[in-house]
Order: sequence, then C-alpha cells, then structure tokens
Amino acid sequence: MRCPFCKNDNDKVIDSRSSDGSRIIRRRRQCLECDRRFTTYEKISESFKLYVVKKDKSRVPYDREKIVCGLQKACYKRAVSVEQIQLIADKVEEDVFQNFDKEVISAFIGESVMTHLRRTDKVAYIRFASVYREFKDAGELMEEFSHIIDDVDVSDQPDLFEDK
Repeated sequence: MRCPFCKNDNDKVIDSRSSDGSRIIRRRRQCLECDRRFTTYEKISESFKLYVVKKDKSRVPYDREKIVCGLQKACYKRAVSVEQIQLIADKVEEDVFQNFDKEVISAFIGESVMTHLRRTDKVAYIRFASVYREFKDAGELMEEFSHIIDDVDVSDQPDLFEDK
C-alpha cells in the first residue's frame, strides 16, 4: 500500500476492524518512512450479484442506497441520527444476506426495514409503513396506529394526573 503523503510503499498495519456486516475491513496504517498514519478499506469482492424481485416480478440489482434513502425520508426531522440510519441499513443487510443468496423479494426487505425502524422511532416507522404498505384509507392507517399504541410501555410515561 502506498502512503498517500510520501508515496512510499513501506508501511505497517496498526489496527484492523471489520465493518458493514463483516464485509469491509478497515485497516489503520502507519508509513515507516514519514511516520504519518492513514486508513484503508478492503471490501470483499463478491462473485455474484444479489437481485431484488419487485412486486411486479421484475428483477433489479440490490442497492443499499435505496434502503438508506427510504430511511432518511422516513426519519426527516426526527431525532434519528445518521449513525442510527446506517445501523438499521446494516441490520437489514445482515437479514438479507443471512437468508438469501441470489434473489430476495422486496417484501422481505421492506418488512426487515420496518422491524428495525419500529424499535428506533415510532413516527418514522409510521411514515415508512404508510408508503411501503400503500394504505388506501385512514382506517388502515388508524389500524397501524393502534398496533403502535399497543407497543408503547406506559410505565415509561410520566403520570400527568399525579399530585405533586
């Protein structure tokens, strides 16, 4: 590996860590000539492509960015950090790659996103679900709200009527 500063190819690895569901290796290196440090990323080259089978039975290449984009839209103006969005995308990818080799149905991806998003932010979950499930009327949306309300732990909520 060539040092990006002095262009010498004499370095040592200081630290190695896996990320992105163990598909990327992050290496912290130190140049033995100029003593500066830099980071490299090694991605495992996959010899196959994963395809997503859409509702209309068409097939498109899997694209993580579509998941991240959908999460960003659902989490717009919510207290969900970029790191949390990336973590949800990581978990969805882990679900996908643990269960499928060459093709995954889009419904599996959508349900996985909703499962992980529901644990993170209920409002973002409802936003995502309303687009993903294509609610036809307010009744379907209210039914989904009732499921969310059933999940809320009231012991964590302050008692507004308690005497002080």
